[in-house]
Amino acid sequence: MSTTTDPRPGFALALDQAGRIIDAVDPSQYGLPTPCDDYDVQTLLGHFIAVIRRIDLALNGGIPMELPTVVTGIDDYPAEWKTGREALDHTLAPDDVLARTCTLPWGVAPGAAAIGGYTAELTTHGWDLATAIGRTDLLNEDLARACLPMIRQFLPADPRGGPIPFAPVVDVPADAPVYDQLAGWMGRNPR
Repeated sequence: MSTTTDPRPGFALALDQAGRIIDAVDPSQYGLPTPCDDYDVQTLLGHFIAVIRRIDLALNGGIPMELPTVVTGIDDYPAEWKTGREALDHTLAPDDVLARTCTLPWGVAPGAAAIGGYTAELTTHGWDLATAIGRTDLLNEDLARACLPMIRQFLPADPRGGPIPFAPVVDVPADAPVYDQLAGWMGRNPR
């Protein structure tokens, strides 16, 4: 999922995974905590909706920071995700999307880098949500395996906090499952 190859197939896997996990959430689970300290399940669902809207806006030349980081007032998260996915799939179709200049929360980058960054975000939050609702069986290990080297390359282990909005790296064994390694690097305790 580097910026030198087309990141759209990997992004599609992350979008598909997120959709499956969102579909699996029962409204009775909305109040459950997630490994992402800032979000319970319902807030994380609202963040997923915000992320899909933000990446679509960024790839279309807009400023995603003008949108909220969490969308509230949603009655049907799966339907809202599908609507966002349809719009984003349309945006992702032309090859020139990879070279478009995107303004992102972490800086200005070409579309390919934006897609890579959001792939990592959706993959990580997919683990957060799947873990919270007890559905880690819905996770695609190949997706995490592809994201982990990119995340380690572009998200430094130090410093964390402040402008780097991630908790310190949680040490996990090198032979731990790939999602545990990903979660640990992203500052979550996979245990």
